[in-house]
Amino acid sequence: MDKKQLSETDIITKFILPAVEQAGWDSMTQVRQEVKLRDGKVIVRGQMGVRKTVKSADIVLYHKPNMPLAVIEAKANKHEIGKGMQQGMDYARLLDVPFIFASNGDGFIFHDKTNPQQLESEVSLEDFPTPETLWQKYCQWKGFSEAQLPIITQDYYDDGSGKSPRYYQLQAINKTIEAVSAGQDRVLLVMATGTGKTYTAFQIIWRLWKARQKKRILFLADRNILVDQTRINDFQPFGQVMTKITGRTVDPAYEIHLALYQALTGPEEYQKAYKQVDPDFFDLIVIDECHRGSAAEDSAWREILEYFNSATQIGLTATPKETDTVSNTDYFGDPVYTYSLKEGIEDGFLAPYKVVRVDLNIDLQGWRPEKGQLDKNGQQIDDRIYNIKDFDRTIVIDERTQLVAETITAYLKRTDPMAKTIVFCNDIDHAERMRRALVNLNPEQIAKNDKYVMKITGDDEIGKAQLDNFINPKKPYPVIATTSELMTTGVDAKTCKLVVLDQNIQSMTKFKQIIGRGTRIDDRYNKLWFTILDFKKATELFADERFDGIPEKVLVTPPEDIIDEENEEFIDELNGVEEDGGPEGETGIEEEPGGYDAGGGEPDWGDGGDTGGEEGGFIKYQVSGVTVKKLDERVQYYDADGKLVTESFNDYTRKTVKKHFASLDDFVRKWKDTERKQIIIDELASEGVIWEAFAEDVGKDLDPFDLICHVVYDQPPLTRKERANNVKKRNYFTKYSDTAQKVLDALLDKYADAGVQEIENVNVLKVKPLDQIGSPLEIVKKGFGGKPAYQQAISELEDELYRDDSQSA
Repeated sequence: MDKKQLSETDIITKFILPAVEQAGWDSMTQVRQEVKLRDGKVIVRGQMGVRKTVKSADIVLYHKPNMPLAVIEAKANKHEIGKGMQQGMDYARLLDVPFIFASNGDGFIFHDKTNPQQLESEVSLEDFPTPETLWQKYCQWKGFSEAQLPIITQDYYDDGSGKSPRYYQLQAINKTIEAVSAGQDRVLLVMATGTGKTYTAFQIIWRLWKARQKKRILFLADRNILVDQTRINDFQPFGQVMTKITGRTVDPAYEIHLALYQALTGPEEYQKAYKQVDPDFFDLIVIDECHRGSAAEDSAWREILEYFNSATQIGLTATPKETDTVSNTDYFGDPVYTYSLKEGIEDGFLAPYKVVRVDLNIDLQGWRPEKGQLDKNGQQIDDRIYNIKDFDRTIVIDERTQLVAETITAYLKRTDPMAKTIVFCNDIDHAERMRRALVNLNPEQIAKNDKYVMKITGDDEIGKAQLDNFINPKKPYPVIATTSELMTTGVDAKTCKLVVLDQNIQSMTKFKQIIGRGTRIDDRYNKLWFTILDFKKATELFADERFDGIPEKVLVTPPEDIIDEENEEFIDELNGVEEDGGPEGETGIEEEPGGYDAGGGEPDWGDGGDTGGEEGGFIKYQVSGVTVKKLDERVQYYDADGKLVTESFNDYTRKTVKKHFASLDDFVRKWKDTERKQIIIDELASEGVIWEAFAEDVGKDLDPFDLICHVVYDQPPLTRKERANNVKKRNYFTKYSDTAQKVLDALLDKYADAGVQEIENVNVLKVKPLDQIGSPLEIVKKGFGGKPAYQQAISELEDELYRDDSQSA
């Protein structure tokens, strides 16, 4: 047997696995092959989402299921023994393990992070380390005591379905268990919305409870829907030992208690139900969405945590709150683990987003009433300039509401009228007016089902009753939900494809929570990405340093015809420019007054509150007859790092491409030397070249080659049709058979219509007019004499397309 002729799979099965099993590793419980750690980032292309392919870890070794110890990366024997090491180290980083093995079947290169004196050494197949050896080294590396081991090695819950935690969930669970077993009594976990915080919490509680380290557990949340979803779904395995606290009664007969903060306390002493049990009754408290009530020192909810001060307390949040007055880390300490939105999108576990920014004339110019003007209710309107901060909060302009509703409706009609949509409004009154406008604009849909549009707010029992239907992927209605506060957090709407922002959002915490309504992925229902339709410039918060990514300046440049002396100051204000040149608060992220996001503010003791139009002590005016129009509606894309592209697409592409091809010659050489041009197109896309936006900006009839040459290197472009015609003029087809000439001529037409990607795809032979010539097999065999000759003909066709003398001087 010539080992060098064996495939990588053969090397694994014939050499690596026998060596591992001979060392005592249990193939059923300790060895897993082809462990897929990432799902593959979703790339948005027009109205399509396509996943990038990702590699799997060849072999992962475990102490016990879901307790990884080592990664083995294999290569075919024609490669050097340590070729897979760097790839293996990447997987090891994700799994947080210190042992990496690379092998080509001759032996192993062993990278051992527990031995800094000799990080890498060569190990023969016969000397592969035993499970006991690696576990002992791992425990020493981690510094585990004997007392910790029974807790740390407690089994995960296994429902028999084969479901396994994702790599970041493993890290979050294991790091939390380790911290608790070491005596840490305040623990913070930061995980982006949609990454399974509740499932993670369940596994943490399950293992601590099964190990009898924690016997009475309280799970706290601030929304009924969060508690009910938790009880019915992730926590269901607790069965009869679990209860939901209702009627302000704590039943000590149960071990697992789920509760609303509001069910345990309130402003009056008789409402403080938590005092029915002793302070040491609970020995573990898990606080969901801990950025909300528990962060503030003077929060009434905080008194629950302080009463059960002796209990271990674990805070879960997607958005840790850090302000001048409120801090999660002051109470819980630094997070033991953080998994960000950016990481989630990069790994393919969270949906990427596309932003459609809509600028309205009165939002940018402002609106001033006529002298003595009365509103629709007969109130005299204060004489001042009203702007984007005021609309739908202190003043309602009917035409603005109508135009926003028309824009939402038009977007859904041209994409998918049944796409689940959440419209975030300023308050309940605004949500009701928006509902009404959307109903009137969608009579055909309302005729099919009158729940096509629903207002879902804290004050509306009928609307709240539809929330479960809205978030259930199997239920088509409601489609559009108008809301203000109720759906900002904790609503697991997996199939939400459109998030509409018509709310003044200045809190980064709230912004992240709202964006999180769209970040869940559901492959079964083709939910791979979502759109943010922004009317209030809220997406400028993407450029803030507290969002994932490096801050970039976002400048609004309205059309010149609306800039005059009267509104120059207001434009400066929108762009964050004050007279002294300092940052302006409106585009910053100061916390909002009142409500959940205020440092010490409390919600009503209900089921999550919204406020109506006049509860803030101010008068809300309502006017009509104002001219409102769209000044601009543009799509904004994000780059390979997850940052919104804030410069022109041409400038952005020029900068991106020149990182890889310093000169035109470099690019042309690479293009011509690469057998399949699609490879370069995909490589540039993965580096951040947004081809759809690029073509939209420059010209849809240009080939990717010409787009790059023209924009990046200032070369005169040729259209695809011009390139195809140049090839036909040369008449180089004559060396081929009649059938081959017909095929190549048809392929040139396909190129002129759709580009080089089309002719490189063998499936093009299945469509008209090529399917009239014969089947793909017949075309390749009879027309060209076989696959190699067909591929050579395609290569020559591309050479002709990109010949130097075919370009304009």
